[in-house]
Amino acid sequence: MGHPLPHDDLDLVLSLTPGFWSRFRGARLFITGGTGFIGNWLIQAIQRANDTLDSRIEIVALSRDPGRAQRAHPQVFARADIRLLGGDITNFAPPAGQLDLCIHAATDVADPGKTGDALRTFDSIVTGTRRVLDVARAQGVSRFLLTSSGAVYGPQPPELTHVPETYPGAPDPLQPAAAYGNGKRAAEWLTAAYAAQGQEAGFEATMARIFALVGPGIPLDGPFAAGNFIRDALAQAPIVIQGDGRPVRSYLYMADLSVWLLRLLESGLSGQAYNVGSEQAVSIQELAAQVVLAAGSPAPVEIKAPASTTALPPRYVPDTRKARQSLDLRELTPLPLALQKTLQWSRSAMTP
Repeated sequence: MGHPLPHDDLDLVLSLTPGFWSRFRGARLFITGGTGFIGNWLIQAIQRANDTLDSRIEIVALSRDPGRAQRAHPQVFARADIRLLGGDITNFAPPAGQLDLCIHAATDVADPGKTGDALRTFDSIVTGTRRVLDVARAQGVSRFLLTSSGAVYGPQPPELTHVPETYPGAPDPLQPAAAYGNGKRAAEWLTAAYAAQGQEAGFEATMARIFALVGPGIPLDGPFAAGNFIRDALAQAPIVIQGDGRPVRSYLYMADLSVWLLRLLESGLSGQAYNVGSEQAVSIQELAAQVVLAAGSPAPVEIKAPASTTALPPRYVPDTRKARQSLDLRELTPLPLALQKTLQWSRSAMTP
């Protein structure tokens, strides 16, 4: 993500999180996954606050290859307000000094080469989460945020329009392909256990169950349908849907996500998990059509598999009442605008 994120989006994030910047002015934040899609948005929002609000937040970001990150994105990772800590998520050496905040956003979900190894995926999530929790608690972190996933629910029943945090479903423990969802469940258990043990010491931890996302910086060649559709539309190539186009998803814009995560880090209840996502459901076919429209692409949408059943299509859509009612969070960016902004940024990022 070498191209800077839109300043208007970052300024929107800052305007909707005033309590965070006043409460944590001068704090020291440790973040994993800082070079990823979600982590990079959070880092750039914090740096924007440092530049415009004098927030003076110091960032320590874990990276497998600090030199590469700094060379690729010097405007983010070579600044004075961030220090890159080299190491692997499962066994890194802790940074020196006191820490105040921690965001554990490391994930391999966008790397098909790693998610194809089920055991490695599970170990990275679970062992990595415990390592980060140990470091955070030992070095004085008072607020901890785990970025989890809606995958913890397993397949959403198609008749359940929006899945709430109370839904008792789970990924199949007998399916090796469910390593990611089962790993995230274990990571949540660890986080809740550390939160319960850390109450007297002032250690509070909250979990964000994130659903599908869209926005500047989304990988254009990975496991995300929205990113792949945007890639093809920008190339004016046909958008090819391998299935029947009926599965239903929802897409939260990244500026909105950043607001939600910062609010959760600031004041989410310790030991609690919150669904984070859009409630506005669209089918994969509808998403493709909206991308083509927003891009002005003349290429068609091609659906490879005709619908072979009249049963309800699979769904992956959250119920976000808990976050909306307890933290006054809401979706701000409608999908057509989110797609338009993502396409505009992606075009600019591709221009030499």
